[in-house]
Amino acid sequence: MNLMIELIRSTFLAAVPILLASLGGTYTYYADIFNIAMEGMLLIGAFAAVLGSYFSGSWLIGLLAGVSGGILAAIIFTLFAVYLKTDEFVTGIALNLFALGATTYLLRQIFSVKGAFTSSDIIALPDWHIPIIDKIPIIGELLSGYPFLLYISFLIAILVEFHIFKTRFGLRLRATGEDDSTVDSVGINSDLIKSKAILLSGALSGLGGVFLSLAYVNMFAENMSNGRGWIALAVIILTRGRPIGLLFMALLFGFFDGLGFALQNTFIPSQFTQMVPYLATLAALYFYSKQKKEKIKEELEDESMAV
Repeated sequence: MNLMIELIRSTFLAAVPILLASLGGTYTYYADIFNIAMEGMLLIGAFAAVLGSYFSGSWLIGLLAGVSGGILAAIIFTLFAVYLKTDEFVTGIALNLFALGATTYLLRQIFSVKGAFTSSDIIALPDWHIPIIDKIPIIGELLSGYPFLLYISFLIAILVEFHIFKTRFGLRLRATGEDDSTVDSVGINSDLIKSKAILLSGALSGLGGVFLSLAYVNMFAENMSNGRGWIALAVIILTRGRPIGLLFMALLFGFFDGLGFALQNTFIPSQFTQMVPYLATLAALYFYSKQKKEKIKEELEDESMAV
């Protein structure tokens, strides 16, 4: 029973960085921007959060610093991809490499350590204990006592769903993704819409980085994003950018991540257990690709019959 409780708690914790990054990537998905820079935004956000928390002694400053780090990365991406019209894929790769190199260099220069930095001066995000539920056996252990950002991230998923599909900005965002020249022809600046989408992506990815370094673990390690931005991109593709769907897919991948940690105490080699969430990602993309091919085949057969 204790192992099951720990696995469920690990699932929730592991899902949050993926969920927040994928929610941010949803904005760029509907703006028709191929955003693979979420990995770098996560990493910069995680480093900035630790930096802010350590030197200020405040988790709030750390949170604001992490979000600001993600926005800074988004501004760089916007400058090149939107206004200088560089290739989005190449720009994203460059930003990811820059994030890895810059955070590694600054970690060694500022803290004089290699690999990972831990300190009691890094103030973690506070936990929320839900009244009444917290006292219920098992249920309290499953649902209460998590960092407060975990509960807020689930609320953010609902808000993003509303923002994209029920507001004027969301309508303009989706129209820009469909045909930006038509949007420009009616007097709306499509580049401005795309810029806002990237900045929102950076803010939410930075928030995911905050959770990663101030809640999931209380430290910063070189390349600690560890492919989560890529998993977020896979989640967006699998759900076609539906925020509520993202929530469930993030929990699924969080489960495999938590399963990998749980299996580390068994006879299975640790190298294999670390592969579990990424193997799940590849399997999900394979079945999605197979399903999409079958759908395209059916559409082509229907067209040929109509002719």
